[in-house]
Amino acid sequence: MRALVVLPTYNEAANIEVVLVRIRRAVPDAHVLVVDDNSPDGTADLAAAVAARLGGIEILRRPGKAGLGNAYRAGFRWGLERDYEAFVEMDSDLSHDPDSLPDLLAGLSGANLVIGSRYVPGGSIPNWATHRRLLSQWGNRYAAAMLGMSIRDLTAGFRAYDAATLRAIDLDQVRADGYGFQIEMAFRTVSAGGRIAEVPIRFVDRVAGESKMSMHTVVEALGLVTVWGVRRRLGGYRGMDRPLASAEPAGRP
Repeated sequence: MRALVVLPTYNEAANIEVVLVRIRRAVPDAHVLVVDDNSPDGTADLAAAVAARLGGIEILRRPGKAGLGNAYRAGFRWGLERDYEAFVEMDSDLSHDPDSLPDLLAGLSGANLVIGSRYVPGGSIPNWATHRRLLSQWGNRYAAAMLGMSIRDLTAGFRAYDAATLRAIDLDQVRADGYGFQIEMAFRTVSAGGRIAEVPIRFVDRVAGESKMSMHTVVEALGLVTVWGVRRRLGGYRGMDRPLASAEPAGRP
């Protein structure tokens, strides 16, 4: 299975070399696409130097900061054009442990989307304050209830998709960013008849660099979930343009 790890970056000079080395060690046969939004700290150049040393790493340089969801959509399109079969989302700040990559990819043998979950047995978030944990859990429960899903960690950003799912999704219609992007992609997967599995992960806060998430991303996600949930109840949310069964690229059996 040809796998592509999509790694969005913006000002990750402090982390990029370590995360790329660890990805290569965890999944030696996978390729990595660094999607850099013109980081002023030189992240893309550092990634290119690591790529020259390790191989199997490409850099997609973009003109400016356009958001996490936008970066993933660009990375997915790049990989679909090159016929990759599996796609991984992960943060570049080492909050997602590259050693969990084999578990995510293995899960695709029985699912269309595999989520690295903090909230299934075996998952953990060490060092999070109680109020932060409760807010995250409440947000996930609210999203699951509004959208009629049984997933415990809809906002998780460490996940793997099969290519058929990404081909079924109309990426041009996916507008959400941040947490909302993760929720929308899961909802669209289920709307196509896809199966989602969760595997436990250990999520840790970044040690170097600054977080890119803000209260705006949280408010955006909750607002979008409410709109989608209302539309779902009224029968007005289409989700996917086509089911997974018809999402193979032209010319394939």
